Amino acid sequence: MRLILILILALLTACQNVAPPPVGGRIRDLHTGESIAPQALVERLARAPRVVVGEQHDNRDHHTLQRWLLQALADQRAQGSLLLEMLTPQQQPRVDAVRQLPALPKDIPGALDWSPGWDWSLYGPMVEFALRQTYPVLSANLDSAEIQRIYRQAPAMSGTRSNAATVKDELLGQIRESHCGLLPESQMPAMLAVQQQRDRRMAERLLEAPTPALLFAGAWHVRKDVGMPLHALDLGGHDAPVVLMLAEEGSDVKPAMADYVWYTPATPPRDYCAQMRGDGRQ
Repeated sequence: MRLILILILALLTACQNVAPPPVGGRIRDLHTGESIAPQALVERLARAPRVVVGEQHDNRDHHTLQRWLLQALADQRAQGSLLLEMLTPQQQPRVDAVRQLPALPKDIPGALDWSPGWDWSLYGPMVEFALRQTYPVLSANLDSAEIQRIYRQAPAMSGTRSNAATVKDELLGQIRESHCGLLPESQMPAMLAVQQQRDRRMAERLLEAPTPALLFAGAWHVRKDVGMPLHALDLGGHDAPVVLMLAEEGSDVKPAMADYVWYTPATPPRDYCAQMRGDGRQ
């Protein structure tokens, strides 16, 4: 009997082990500064009711890790829901319909009306895996019509944290940089309003979603100091979601931005500003 119990305990322990991640790198707990193993990270994230993961949109390693995280967390406890910045409310009925099919369609992007702005070759494996699971896959972004209305007339936004001048100044700087200084200053207030309303929508959807809830979004959206965690608190959330930032080596992720950071190998830099200028300068 003692031997049987030992074997059962060994089997249960093995079942809880996390498969090695398919991507290298290093993980830091930003509260303590310590380096931690992937299994330790998953065990800590599995205890949180809400987790948000920030990505670099064009980094293939980040999407590979997202797919791995979905499986690793599900091995620890049942997943309640997955929310994606890449999906809008208009797409939600399509997502729900695909999940009800006995098998996924051959043309999944077409069935979902997937936006070409999100490279399916990067997002496809993660989305396909999620669609095969029993938990809901939920939109966390705004529709294009909503964005146009916000751009024309920014709605009032409640909350002292998300309305802080330091938050808005930081976001304005990021908007200028990401648009290579090409946007007229007259457009900056509208662009800021759209950014913050996206963050607000993500926070609303995350607070409404079945838990444990997991959100995948761009790094700036999930930052604790300027992004949707502030909105979650302004909306009455008791605790901010746990933030895991996926970042390339060489990035500077501070404790104010996230709870954990997973540094992945650096990729060759791309001069998106040269593409936006269209003048061939490097």
